[in-house]
Amino acid sequence: MNKPQSFSGVLSPVLTPFNEDLSPDTERFVAHCRWLLEQGATGLAVFGTTSEANSLSVEERLELLDALIAAGIAPAQLMPGTGCCALTDTVRLTRHAVGKGCGGVLLLPPFYYKGVTDDGLYANVAEVIERVGDDRLRIYLYHFPAMAVIGYSLDLIERLIKGYPSVVVGLKDSSGDWSNTEAILKRFPGFDVFPGSEVFLLQGLHAGAAGCITATANVNVSMVRNLYDRWQTPAADALQNEITALRSTIHAYPMIPALKQIIAHYRNDAAWRAVRPPLVHLSAAQARSLIADLEQKKFALAA
Repeated sequence: MNKPQSFSGVLSPVLTPFNEDLSPDTERFVAHCRWLLEQGATGLAVFGTTSEANSLSVEERLELLDALIAAGIAPAQLMPGTGCCALTDTVRLTRHAVGKGCGGVLLLPPFYYKGVTDDGLYANVAEVIERVGDDRLRIYLYHFPAMAVIGYSLDLIERLIKGYPSVVVGLKDSSGDWSNTEAILKRFPGFDVFPGSEVFLLQGLHAGAAGCITATANVNVSMVRNLYDRWQTPAADALQNEITALRSTIHAYPMIPALKQIIAHYRNDAAWRAVRPPLVHLSAAQARSLIADLEQKKFALAA
């Protein structure tokens, strides 16, 4: 059976809306995923940090993924996060995603134990690959040391590529450190590297990146896609400056609650404000300040 094609372009880590009882709101979730694709997202990185994935149970992730596919979202456009602390949870989520035909999975390392070695992390990824046992599996490593504390070193990435060259095919670098992203791109040409912020999109594309996977694509995906499509034109620098400025405005607030507040405000849908504890939604003062900042930049959420 043929493997899925590689991802490229602008992928959105999709926000998870919740009902009043804090259960996932499947209807809003599916609608938002459709809107993101209509606005220019080339793929959806569901169940990552922005999705509050580590506040979701395995069953909830499975059910939401099934609902997306049942609603007509092409599995090849989906890159679900499957990395958990428990090996068996990671295997279950990964096997399910592959069985549904997803284009790849985003693999956060098992993040509870700190000070683990590259040998331990290599063994974890290898065990997942061997247990899933499906040649359709494509893994995109998820490097986010600010959250996970542990991450994928360059030497570990090299070992994984050499050990599983047809499976470990890319990486999302959410380190926020351009020098790290650049080092990965230089050391592993042909490896599908995605900066975790649109701030590095133009630099990344010039250095050979496949695109970006960025949280703020939940509200500005068309702007980011415009830069991706026009990065080799004279307009590229101005487009990059515009999306960087918007990112900076939003990043001044807690990211996930801020993105949900933006959607709630511009869609006149207060239900979107809900986050699962321990996260809390923006205060009234924060919400007013955020919207005022956005209006000063003449921001508008596309219909």
